[in-house]
Amino acid sequence: MRAEVRQVADGTYLVHGSNVNWVILKDGDAVTLVDTGYPGDRQGVLESLAAVGSSPEAVAAVLITHAHNDHLGSAEYLRATHGTPVLLHPAEVPHARREFLQQAGTGDVLRNLWRPGVLPWAVHTVRVGGTEQHPVTAPEPFPADGKLDLPGRPVPVHTPGHTDGHCVYHLPDAGIVISGDALVSGHAISRIKGPQLLTDFFHHDRAGAIASLDLIGALDGDTLLPGHGPVHHGSLRAAAEQARERAS
Repeated sequence: MRAEVRQVADGTYLVHGSNVNWVILKDGDAVTLVDTGYPGDRQGVLESLAAVGSSPEAVAAVLITHAHNDHLGSAEYLRATHGTPVLLHPAEVPHARREFLQQAGTGDVLRNLWRPGVLPWAVHTVRVGGTEQHPVTAPEPFPADGKLDLPGRPVPVHTPGHTDGHCVYHLPDAGIVISGDALVSGHAISRIKGPQLLTDFFHHDRAGAIASLDLIGALDGDTLLPGHGPVHHGSLRAAAEQARERAS
């Protein structure tokens, strides 16, 4: 599957891979890559960098929203091959090393096969390496609070629930939030469109995921770049409220 690259603002690109998204933030020749798709999305990641006039060598850092297999896929490849730093919230660093795993397992999927869309999603997930483990050997915590000195100047915001160390990345000057799986606009097994939480079995702590919607809704901005689904334009507060209502 070829990755679809969409420019949403100056230097900001949302890339749709195989049922998952990643984001490229470009400043001159350098870029920040936020998430890396499934292991099977590697060629798509490389092609998307080329599509915006960049390259793996130009990636200043990989930022990970959370260390699930569909977001961590090529992070270790970039670190090992190109020396790219892989940065996460401190609570997510051991998760990226696979000292533990806060992710839906085979049993969770089997118990939910009755849901529409779960079986084809599961088959696709296996095909793109979603059951493989590609731990990051040397993940790093963010070097400081506030804006990161990287292309796009993203600000990590800790939004625990989906995983303990899940972070969204706020681009305050552009009014954009890169929301990972804390707030999405669609999913392969979802029958609804627009702002929503993922289905319950995907969350490590559902109550925490719901509580973190308030943190996202409090951020200034009008554009949401989710880990799953299309770009969403509109009030972040309204998007978070809609997701909370749907979760209830």
